Amino acid sequence: MEVTMTDIKKLREMTGAGLADCKKALAESDDMDGAVAYLRKKGQAVAAKRSDREASEGCVLVKAENGFGAIIALKCETDFVANNADFVALTQSILDAAVAAKCKTLDEVKALPMGEGTIADAVTARSGITGEKMELDGYCTIEGENIATYNHMNRNGLCTMLALSKKVDDETVGKNIAMQIASAAPVAIDETGVPQSVKDNELSVAIEKSKSEQIQKAVEAAIKKAGFNPAHFDSEDHMESNQTKGWITAEDVAKVKEIIATVSAEKAANLNEAMIQNIAKGRLNKFLKENCLLSQEYIWDKNMTVEAYLKSIDKELTVTDFKRFTLRAE
Repeated sequence: MEVTMTDIKKLREMTGAGLADCKKALAESDDMDGAVAYLRKKGQAVAAKRSDREASEGCVLVKAENGFGAIIALKCETDFVANNADFVALTQSILDAAVAAKCKTLDEVKALPMGEGTIADAVTARSGITGEKMELDGYCTIEGENIATYNHMNRNGLCTMLALSKKVDDETVGKNIAMQIASAAPVAIDETGVPQSVKDNELSVAIEKSKSEQIQKAVEAAIKKAGFNPAHFDSEDHMESNQTKGWITAEDVAKVKEIIATVSAEKAANLNEAMIQNIAKGRLNKFLKENCLLSQEYIWDKNMTVEAYLKSIDKELTVTDFKRFTLRAE
């Protein structure tokens, strides 16, 4: 078909594609519908070509209305694309549609209508425009009459939301807790929400760490008693380095290694199991306190817990659910 600037602009408005891509699509097609299909196919080709690429950047947004809240992430390959206004607008449009439909799963979101196809088609088409792999990820939802949301520093990289047990007049209460969740990254509201498998794993790690520490203390005491500095023998690399520096000799290393082997075996065979269990349980309790929302130190006042802060607002106030999603490794 004959390509005019009017048609190019119209196609750009319909698809969000670049001017050059729109011009090429029109030149390769018989009509406007054909040009749209051309761009969509181009997007599919790019998506397939980029399927082995990692999409580690993106845009994370949160929204709540009518008792339903959701967080969604549209991922891409570079922060240049992630910060593009059109990319952010697409993410917002997808989130708006998901919240309006109260979608419970990501598959439901992808199947929602958007433009000439579905949301999944829109993401594929956008991938064709940017030339980067894109994918929807991190979709999570929450329901309740009193939902608070937070987009950390409005940078679209970390979002949180929570539901309070009852309505409070001061909106900053919900926002404060949403910021707490962003900052302290709790794994559950309270201990009852922590999976038993997580508790068992933490206890197992704590037991092994406690045993290792008791053995290490015995070894260091024996090395000191023999007249050596334990810091000179705390690793193979240090031993080799300290020999090179002339601080210790090969004979010293041999003697200390014998001490380490003998004392380690003796201590491991005679550990006080009751003491180890008590130390490990203390570590588990510390883990739960630091990772359960209500028992965490309140970020705005270290002298109280989150639970105490909520009770100071209303004795019956608590958090019934929360969600947190970030693109960044922590």
